[in-house]
Amino acid sequence: MPSTTRTMGMSVPAWPKYALRITFGVIWLIDAVLKWLPGFRSGYMSSISGAGMGQPGWLQWWFHLWTNMQHPAPTFFAYLVAVLETLVALAVILGFARKVSYITAAAFSVVIWAAAEGFGGPYGSGASDIGTAIIYALVFMCLLTLAAYTGTDRYSADYYLEQKISWWHKVAEVGRPVQQQPVPAAVVPAAVNRDPGYRSPCGDGRTGGPGRTGRSGRATGSGHAARTGNGPRPAGTRHALTRHARADNRRIL
Repeated sequence: MPSTTRTMGMSVPAWPKYALRITFGVIWLIDAVLKWLPGFRSGYMSSISGAGMGQPGWLQWWFHLWTNMQHPAPTFFAYLVAVLETLVALAVILGFARKVSYITAAAFSVVIWAAAEGFGGPYGSGASDIGTAIIYALVFMCLLTLAAYTGTDRYSADYYLEQKISWWHKVAEVGRPVQQQPVPAAVVPAAVNRDPGYRSPCGDGRTGGPGRTGRSGRATGSGHAARTGNGPRPAGTRHALTRHARADNRRIL
């Protein structure tokens, strides 16, 4: 049976959140693969320095800060970006430390948007969008919110690590997951064993064997018949009654 998530009193299939997480992780993995190509390293510094072109004067200090910080070792920072994006992609696909991974990846996306993409600007007459990295940050926060409402992803590394490491929920879950209490089984009273050959003298259709005890604890079968006088009479008693009946008939005649 496919797993479901109960939200607002409705059972919602759990596969959409798995599909969203894994699909978004694959997108990041493709982006990370492109960062390992030589073309990214060769043009890395020019993309950082060019982000400030056309920006307002009161923002130039921000772009000069990033340019001056990375200019001495552009290759190192290019590899650093490639490594970070690869780690984010693998963490999202595998569902590893989801809370920490989502928050870190959202912050990393905002830094890319503010430094390399120049806040999506400059916002002149020809501006058409606000940049892609800020949308990535929004998706990561949506995944974090979804994890807070739906709990642990069954198809994730966190699901198995939380069973082995007691404190792992602190880096994986938004709040401690609620432990499900087992529902106690209903107590079924034992059935009364009775002989199907017995019929209750009370006429209630209950059955049992000769000499057995029914629900009320009274003797049944031949024991009950002997006590009430409804059972078969001895042969000597029958002959005595016949002789008395014949003597009475002679007196009448």
